[in-house]
Amino acid sequence: MKTVRSRAAILASSLLLAVVTPAGEATAATKPAPAPKGVKPAVAVKVQGSVVATKASRLAATISAKTINYYPSDAGWSAMWTSFDAARVDADLAKAAALGADNVRVIVFPQAFGYPSPKAEYTERLRKFVNIADSYGLTVKLTLFDWWAGYSDAAGSTAWAKAVLAPYASDPRVISVELKNEFNPNDPAAVAWVKQLIPAVRKSVPQMPLTLSVDGQSGAPAMAKIKSALTATPLDYYDFHFYGNSERSLAEIRKAQSAVSPAPIVIGETGVTTATGSGSEGEQAAFLARVFRAAQVAKVGSVAPWTLNDFSDGAIPSNSQVSKLPAQYRFGLYRADGTAKPAAAVVRAAWTGGTLTNSVLDLGFEASAGNSPWRPYLADQGSAVRVRDVAHTGSGSARFSDTGRTTAGLPSVRTAPVNPVLPGQKWHAEAWAKGAGVTGANEIALSWFDANDKWLGQSSSKQVAKGTSNWTKLTVDAVAPAGAASVQLHLKSGDNAGSVWFDDVVLSN
Repeated sequence: MKTVRSRAAILASSLLLAVVTPAGEATAATKPAPAPKGVKPAVAVKVQGSVVATKASRLAATISAKTINYYPSDAGWSAMWTSFDAARVDADLAKAAALGADNVRVIVFPQAFGYPSPKAEYTERLRKFVNIADSYGLTVKLTLFDWWAGYSDAAGSTAWAKAVLAPYASDPRVISVELKNEFNPNDPAAVAWVKQLIPAVRKSVPQMPLTLSVDGQSGAPAMAKIKSALTATPLDYYDFHFYGNSERSLAEIRKAQSAVSPAPIVIGETGVTTATGSGSEGEQAAFLARVFRAAQVAKVGSVAPWTLNDFSDGAIPSNSQVSKLPAQYRFGLYRADGTAKPAAAVVRAAWTGGTLTNSVLDLGFEASAGNSPWRPYLADQGSAVRVRDVAHTGSGSARFSDTGRTTAGLPSVRTAPVNPVLPGQKWHAEAWAKGAGVTGANEIALSWFDANDKWLGQSSSKQVAKGTSNWTKLTVDAVAPAGAASVQLHLKSGDNAGSVWFDDVVLSN
């Protein structure tokens, strides 16, 4: 993923809740524990000669795989291969297996491996990687031709791909191949190249499912273009990279499905950065919970977080554009020091049969500064401040003071549920609120949006009492209108010369 991850990071930076927290407070509501140590399975995945690898069996495994995208934290992108460290790979894949992963996606770079003939030293490194993955019960998805624009050399590309893939033609540990990462169907040279590559690779490894991905910004329309361009050489499945608004992830997933039906899709990359100024660990956890839950509803069986690890300074090759983007270093489920972010627990729950709930939304305002998924609206008219001296329960609440308003509405903080929204659903929201010298309008509201982010209307609670009041429960009950694809819960305060506190939020359907 290139531009879309950076654009997603910029978007996230405009959405974070402004908070103030006393000095010395921990950096998360619950201090993340170190990653659990992986335990190798007693019986490893059987290798060639023991299991027959058919295209059907591989495709079935691919579209249900619990896939993690992977580079080592100290050697991203092509550096993984040029500075290959088997011990580091072993430790990382143990961590992935402990999360519940059963598959790992790895990208093979022609520039690193040697082109048009891969060097034996590098094909041996790939063999070691597959063996290490197998020792933890992980199959492998291979992605070829990233950082690649040599479309005039289809013959050389074909020879290189055949040489890399030949050892795995009948090896069930390798379950699929993505021929090009984030393919551009609007590039005529790229389309002509892949039209030659697909049949040649199919002839060489006929039982291997083949796919292409598109970047997250291009999405479903680009997937439809690929399908249309490749009617003579169709793909076996499609790889959807999603870095959009997680509140509408179900709608976006269904657009992707519709674009390539009846071929299946996987979500081959998804995530959000936690880089300072771009995103938060709390938002990352909520983002992934929403995407996994939407995929469950859409019956997409494989969701692959980008990526296992954050990257340390200098880990991304300096000759690449991504090395210059701070957001690219912080998409991991684990920090560069190996400790888990809250998102790791979300992924573990999704992969091990757990329930994805609104517990990731910080509904009691107990998370620390910068680590909450709550986001501001019209913050220039008044920002919510996280306080520790007033709370309905627990230790924290969100306070507005001296707020204004505009023709666009009241300043607020907002969140969205983990469960996706469908028209006709009944939704309930509540929050406890109290006031001191309250004026203006102070309430909670459910705001509805369609799949294109068009506002469809809102349902509001009663107002917080004017003047000074004790804790009172505000409630909203509403039905999602026709066309609704997402809902936001807003805690609002406008034209308020006093202060209002919100705490203990509930959002359910």
